[in-house]
Amino acid sequence: MKLTEKQQALIERIGIFQEKTGMQPVAGRIVGLLYVSDKPELTFDEIREVLGISKSATSNALNLLQHLNRLDYITYSGDRRRYFRLKLDRWRELVMQEIDSVTEFSATLQEVVAERTKETPEYNRDLLDLADFLKYLHRELPKLMQQWEAQRK
Repeated sequence: MKLTEKQQALIERIGIFQEKTGMQPVAGRIVGLLYVSDKPELTFDEIREVLGISKSATSNALNLLQHLNRLDYITYSGDRRRYFRLKLDRWRELVMQEIDSVTEFSATLQEVVAERTKETPEYNRDLLDLADFLKYLHRELPKLMQQWEAQRK
């Protein structure tokens, strides 16, 4: 498989974005490749060869991405290879899971403030503002998703 310079640049940009969210560099590049590739499913060897990474790095990253529920694989009758693909059909569910995990942090922040010294009122107020905003996001983002869905129909 041959990628254009533009495709390679896009893979790198997607990979960097994924790294900023905490993902390992190789896993981020695999996500980028699966977004950019003309084929929606790629074999282990195609991924490894196109990205120029070792077998162990490829295997570790694919395992991580499967564990994070970001991709899965399929097989075809008579073909022993696994074909990896992004779980794009579940993006709404994944977004809602991310919202839930971020907003769960709100309760933790409130606990933190309860344990903190009262001698730092501005800092404590900033923490409570963040916690409050996270709760607000938790309430409002599902509404935005519903509005977006209704607008598309």
